Amino acid sequence: MNAFIGLGANLGDAQAGLRAAVQAMAQWPHSRVLAVSSLYASAPVDAQGPDYLNAVVKLDTKMAAGVLLTALQAIENEAGRTRPYRNAPRTLDLDLLLLGDLKLGDERLTLPHPRMWQRAFVLLPLRELAPERVSAAQLALVQGQRIRCVRQGSAWAGSGW
Repeated sequence: MNAFIGLGANLGDAQAGLRAAVQAMAQWPHSRVLAVSSLYASAPVDAQGPDYLNAVVKLDTKMAAGVLLTALQAIENEAGRTRPYRNAPRTLDLDLLLLGDLKLGDERLTLPHPRMWQRAFVLLPLRELAPERVSAAQLALVQGQRIRCVRQGSAWAGSGW
């Protein structure tokens, strides 16, 4: 099943942190990184701090939603992620955006990600990998958010997956 994972970081060497996260996902059993979007710089949304670097990964996986969320949180923890307050700056943020067409809502995980449609830093890279998942109308709703592409394609994330 295809999963789409949003990546973001705005502390430390953000690009290296995102690259390491993609490489960690590539090591998971029963999973394969299919594509990585371009790398974007974006202003924080509902937060303060330096600009974020963002991307989206398309992953083919057999992991169940909860198992995948736990694996993503383990990568965040290894990167030194802390959660001192809502929307705090971070070394790494990994969000499970979509898992096939699964719709889920519980105290731990909501799919599709409930705020993805409000964020240009999710929609622009997601549209690169799955244009059928992001409409022009959805993009129009986030057009006022400051975002720019800083590296084209998946070359920034390295190879080997």
